[in-house]
Amino acid sequence: MADPQEVRRLEELTAELRRNLLRLSYGYSGPIHLGGDMSMAEILIALYHHTMNVDPTDFRAPDRDRFILSKGHGAVGMYTAMALRGYFDFEEIVATYGRLDSAYGMHPCKIQLPGVESSTGSLGHGLPIAVGLAFAARQRHRSHRVFCLMGDGETCEGSIWEAANTAGSYRLGNLVGIIDRNRQTQSSLEEDAMNLEPYPDRWAAFGWHVVEVDGHDVGALCDVLDSLPPVGRGRPTAVVAHTIKGKGVSFMERQVGWHANSLGEEQYHAALAEVNARLAARVGVAS
Repeated sequence: MADPQEVRRLEELTAELRRNLLRLSYGYSGPIHLGGDMSMAEILIALYHHTMNVDPTDFRAPDRDRFILSKGHGAVGMYTAMALRGYFDFEEIVATYGRLDSAYGMHPCKIQLPGVESSTGSLGHGLPIAVGLAFAARQRHRSHRVFCLMGDGETCEGSIWEAANTAGSYRLGNLVGIIDRNRQTQSSLEEDAMNLEPYPDRWAAFGWHVVEVDGHDVGALCDVLDSLPPVGRGRPTAVVAHTIKGKGVSFMERQVGWHANSLGEEQYHAALAEVNARLAARVGVAS
């Protein structure tokens, strides 16, 4: 079981990530992909601040774990988690986000922003890249892991399942795919457009070890990530993280309009108050 003090630390970081997302959305003149950023907040914090072997002062270390954000439109969430880990200053994001010359674009660019492993944005590309990285690591007898975070709507792409089949066939035990299973796409509730059930069984059919978890329970996420099978000639792991799009702010949750949007002043203050209240209630329960 995850240490209670560690869980509390991660919950506080998750709340800070959400507060920073709200601040950026309030100050930026265009829409930001808040819905998906909020749904994967706990996942990003658990990875960058608990599980992954990364060093923000040496982001090219050969033994570092690799992270691929396949749902590249969730870049702001990743930038914020990285800033909280010490890769760069969040104020740089606030000051430059979305500018033509900014390192912080709507989708991540590894040329512009050191520490990003791959440029992503076109959906369905991240897992194939992760499979290649995992296969190369095994060929070179490296012991690090490759983590890939996908959106569930994104997994309608055929390239995802071709990569899943390849990973299972080669038994890439150093590969961990995490699915932000919020059951929404850009414009609809996911199953209104494409039926993905039985979802965990699909991954298992391609030879993956499958674990389901509440994607907003930091302790449960840590338990799953702490219990990953050893790296080696085993099976890749698929973590199906059940989440809520827009999580943390009631007027955003499960609302299609908050896939990408911006906050007005009244909305910003209401959302910020709710994030703070939820953290206070959670910490109070834990105490």
